[in-house]
Amino acid sequence: MSNSAWSVYNFRLDVINNLLAQGYDVIVLAPDDPYSDLLRENGCRFVPISFDNKTKNPFRDFLFYRQLKKLYGQFKPDFVFHYVAKPNIYGSLAAAANGIPSVAVVTGLGYAFARRNWLYRVVRKLYKVSLRKAKEVWFLNNEDARVFIDEKIVNIEKVKVLPGEGINTAYFAPIKSNRHADHSFTFLMSTRLLKSKGVGLYVDAARILKKKNYDVRFELIGFFENHHPDSIAQEDLSRWEKEGLIHYGGFAEDVRPWLAKADCFVFPSFYNEGIPRCLMEAAAMELPVITSMNRGCKEVVLNNSTGYICNRHDPFDLADKMERMINLSLDERARMGKNGRSLVVRKFNITNVIDEYTDTLQGDLPD
Repeated sequence: MSNSAWSVYNFRLDVINNLLAQGYDVIVLAPDDPYSDLLRENGCRFVPISFDNKTKNPFRDFLFYRQLKKLYGQFKPDFVFHYVAKPNIYGSLAAAANGIPSVAVVTGLGYAFARRNWLYRVVRKLYKVSLRKAKEVWFLNNEDARVFIDEKIVNIEKVKVLPGEGINTAYFAPIKSNRHADHSFTFLMSTRLLKSKGVGLYVDAARILKKKNYDVRFELIGFFENHHPDSIAQEDLSRWEKEGLIHYGGFAEDVRPWLAKADCFVFPSFYNEGIPRCLMEAAAMELPVITSMNRGCKEVVLNNSTGYICNRHDPFDLADKMERMINLSLDERARMGKNGRSLVVRKFNITNVIDEYTDTLQGDLPD
């Protein structure tokens, strides 16, 4: 159960296909979107649900819990995996009410843990109550797990830390291209268009480098979340484009052609990340990367080996690291790219994550 068919298809399709190949019947519960049919075509049963991850209305959250409880009672799954905050909270409770074992996958601490305000206190309390019902709680990095343990939200006995959600390194592999031909040096940022993902920092760094008269192109791709409190305003993006600071390419169904044309990938996030998929994708395609000293991000980059790590909230340090990257030789950048792919293949390969799912199911389900 997740917050969108898009996220299930893009982040967990390899896991699903592997489970289907082993003979498991996979039911996906998520709000309906254009990726619902793609999941059905891959062999899943897709059940659309009514769910708003942004609402702070307790009555609507209660209705969400009732909906899940009814569906779990109807379909009687043997095991449930939940993803992101509200499915983790209300799904764990609904599964327990039906006597169904479940795993809560914390894909990142997200917006609720950004400030110690009333929202944080409410979410913390809900997590603490609901995760008692989960069989295990999976995290994508050690820092997130440590927060939940230190805050006494979950017992360490239930905790497991995965190597991110994994990436298919055969699909995200180097593509021969002319990106090292005689053209403007190209940076690329691919992300949800949120302020905390560092989009504004990327633009500010572009402004700094433009004033140094570098022949550099700054590409940005990703989608808006118009109702998210942290969303980038469309008028700001239009203004940045008119200033010639960035080139916005919209949402890309397939990021590989964009990565193949870039010289370096940039992701200066200060969001509460799990393990950012965009960094794994770029590194797997042998692209050197620049990211921030941020939870989840720094795990994917070896400083000075696969790319550079910059300070959080610091456009000047980001611009400095980008300038260093521009001034590297082609061979030095190629070396960084190869080191990055080697790291991803070793540490974040999807096969490692698939094994965790398979072992969990084989250890819990009856023969």
